[in-house]
Amino acid sequence: MTIRLAPRLKVGDTIGFFSPSSPATVFAPNRFARAKTYLEQQGFSLKAGLLTGKEDNYRSGSIQQRAEELNQLIRDPAVRCIISTIGGSNSNSILPYIDYAALKNDPKIIIGYSDVTALLLGIYAQTGLVTYYGPALVASFGELPPLVDQTFASFKDLLCDVPALPYAYTMPRYWTDVRVDWENQVEEKPVSANHWEFRGEGKISGRLIGGNLNTMAGIWGSPYMPEIEQGDILLIEDSLKGIETVERSFAHLKLCGVFDKVAAVILGKHEGFDHRETYRSPYDVLLEVLNGQQVPIVNGFDSCHTHPMLTTPIGAHVTIDFEKREVLLDKPWIEG
Repeated sequence: MTIRLAPRLKVGDTIGFFSPSSPATVFAPNRFARAKTYLEQQGFSLKAGLLTGKEDNYRSGSIQQRAEELNQLIRDPAVRCIISTIGGSNSNSILPYIDYAALKNDPKIIIGYSDVTALLLGIYAQTGLVTYYGPALVASFGELPPLVDQTFASFKDLLCDVPALPYAYTMPRYWTDVRVDWENQVEEKPVSANHWEFRGEGKISGRLIGGNLNTMAGIWGSPYMPEIEQGDILLIEDSLKGIETVERSFAHLKLCGVFDKVAAVILGKHEGFDHRETYRSPYDVLLEVLNGQQVPIVNGFDSCHTHPMLTTPIGAHVTIDFEKREVLLDKPWIEG
């Protein structure tokens, strides 16, 4: 596969936004407006996708309408970054209809998380374009300070600035998965002290692949799911799931031989995890499923549904230094 990198984002550039699944611009208009204002205050122009302000019950539009919304932004040379408004459940429906040839001819930043995992992985598989597991417009940039500022700082570091290699992620001091009424939120969320757990030795390097584990199941075995290769580093996270679902998802990876191939796992925080009165964590479940298999793990990484969110390039080269307790990007993940 030929790896493609999008050009770095500059102040004044146009960011297009789209709704490939849930209609967040309709059900969260106040947060949507706050998110737009926030990015405009950072110096960017915004271009609305054609389904902005529209809904079709559980989704923003039909499969073909949602595909056309994304394709219009892909084909617009003025748009240099395309960000989802939120996730949902049905982004995988539009994968057969994306204009991959246009993305090859004019690579641009594609960013989002959760259900948008299907698009990030599908685009990478079809084009070789590094995509970005990172903030969504409404869900992330509609948050209040200081958390939104910390999310934007990582977005800027990864997509706008030119940091020296290797780039070491800084663990946020605090994090939260507290859920509030988006439309009536007027104060910052309560936070907890942060912690990353490193289970392994030495340094491990490889291609970073993954995203939202529940969403990956919707493209598994298709041409839109990149093949897990020997030595990959797997990023997985999930949201609002019960422990029984998490065990099933981890067991699926084991049954597919994924843990026999990957060099390490980066396990993101699980927003709103329901332990069903077992008081066990997703990390505990993963260790049980591994059953003694020695797979190095970073537990609690902040590229997930919680706030703040770190931007993580899918398809880029990453190194985990278990002695220094660092996650590093050591090869270019963006052009320029």
